[in-house]
Amino acid sequence: MRLRLGIHCFVWGSVASLVYAGFANFDRGVESVPVHRVAGAALVVPAAAPVLPVVAQPDAVAQQDTTPAEAGFKLASVTPSDANVRPPNVSLPDVSLPAAKDECLLSQDCVDQYLWSLYERARKIDTVRVQESYQVTVKNKKGKEQTVTKTRTKLVDEDFSWKDPDAAEKMGMSMPVYVIGGMERSFRVKLYRLMRAAEDTGLAPGITSGFRDDYRQSIASGQKAATDRSYHGGSLRGGYGHGLAADVVSTLGETRAERRITTDLFWKWIDENGTEYGIGRPYLDRDPPHIGPIDGTEYIVKRALFGKRAS
Repeated sequence: MRLRLGIHCFVWGSVASLVYAGFANFDRGVESVPVHRVAGAALVVPAAAPVLPVVAQPDAVAQQDTTPAEAGFKLASVTPSDANVRPPNVSLPDVSLPAAKDECLLSQDCVDQYLWSLYERARKIDTVRVQESYQVTVKNKKGKEQTVTKTRTKLVDEDFSWKDPDAAEKMGMSMPVYVIGGMERSFRVKLYRLMRAAEDTGLAPGITSGFRDDYRQSIASGQKAATDRSYHGGSLRGGYGHGLAADVVSTLGETRAERRITTDLFWKWIDENGTEYGIGRPYLDRDPPHIGPIDGTEYIVKRALFGKRAS
């Protein structure tokens, strides 16, 4: 399915009326150009972690000879600056679309490199609610003025680009190995297929969150699971190498309002087409960026609960 021509008029005709205060929960996030502290040295994986392919850095991939399984895949052509500034009427970042028989699926390294490129292109900012105290002067029942303290809720932007690097450093890993390698292998393949298909429709998908260990979950903001229960990779869910969740958005659009519209379209596209790739949104609009395998416990249980409420 190709939406690029179909959504053009809808997107730009809706900008003025659909400016949102912010995403529902984007730590789980969407904004602010990420500042990554990616280690350039050899990657160190904890002894307890499963053996995973080392995800190559973009510069390294550009310099290596491609194997037949990776022919046509150029990670270096995907950059955050390419993806974040493209409005819908401009061509997408120069990412080779999969052939009829996607040879990248023959190589876990190739799959991981592609997913990492989508993580790099997505901005990392969340709109969070904070309580603010303020004082007002009121009259009491006796007519005398007195000062009282009240609270109100404000929506503020929070840059969380530092959180994944901080968590990766604590585990002694590079960012790609932490964020992408921490997800379960079969889920990464499903995620690759879903995101490639979304790319083909013109939605310019991005990943804002992949694996999260207990520490990373503890510093997440907004609505979230308990520290050790996150399906992103909490210790009670199996920990590193067993993450079964990711947060995804569309990076298409010049402004935040434009990206909000294309992201809403992306989520609706996942609802309509995700089952073909084995992925869905378990919480629907209660946590819209969050996706996971449809045969997983989280999706089965939560969709049964929230799906009924939404219907």
